[in-house]
Amino acid sequence: MGRVRQVRILIVTAVEAEAVALRRGIAPVGGTTAGSAAGNGTTVDATAGSGTTVDAADLAVEVAVVGVGSAAAAAGTSRQLALAASSGRPYDAVVSAGIGGGFPDRIAVGQTAVATRSVAADLGAESPDGFLAIDELGFGTAVAGTDDALTSWLRAALPDAVPGAVLTVNTVTGTATTTGTLTGRYPDAVAEAMEGYGVACAAELAGLPFAELRTISNPVGPRDRAGWRIPSALAALTTAASALTGRIADYRG
Repeated sequence: MGRVRQVRILIVTAVEAEAVALRRGIAPVGGTTAGSAAGNGTTVDATAGSGTTVDAADLAVEVAVVGVGSAAAAAGTSRQLALAASSGRPYDAVVSAGIGGGFPDRIAVGQTAVATRSVAADLGAESPDGFLAIDELGFGTAVAGTDDALTSWLRAALPDAVPGAVLTVNTVTGTATTTGTLTGRYPDAVAEAMEGYGVACAAELAGLPFAELRTISNPVGPRDRAGWRIPSALAALTTAASALTGRIADYRG
């Protein structure tokens, strides 16, 4: 009987409510104990089949709250990755997860989006001819690609999830005008949030695969708090986490 090497996945969220929803879905398997990252990992063990055993020491999913916004998310994720590496238990992959807004007619409230790419949608400059992304300014790229293997694992576990670009914004969209601008600029966009691109930058610096998933709490458009369905989106996040737990042994990076 062979043994696979340690596989550890870090899932990062903006706020504690998202982390709680995820931890609720990452149910213990085989008697392990659920918790949070930075020493209290939500650890899952499983038997991978084909004579290969994976236990709690070899396979883990840990959840960490890293803050709201791209800058906080990048810094917080980098800190989590550095702490894990210095402890001798580095992570193998990073997933940015949480709730977000969905673009109408592309995804519905309560559904889950799996990013095909994370785009810093407002990182650039204004000009008389319109918005210029940092790509056009020669300052790098506003697009963070998602890892094929990690994203395929997410989509296999979440077959009803909607694939598409997830936009990272510093200001949450609250008008029809901005909604139209973003959908015109990014025809593959299905959702927006505030952290994905920052998490992706931290993962890239650490040389780790990155993916992003979002459960939809509200339509992107004119701000209407009465129409938000945050409890439903958090419940969908728990459901997604449970589905990922069920397929955890399938991911090998």
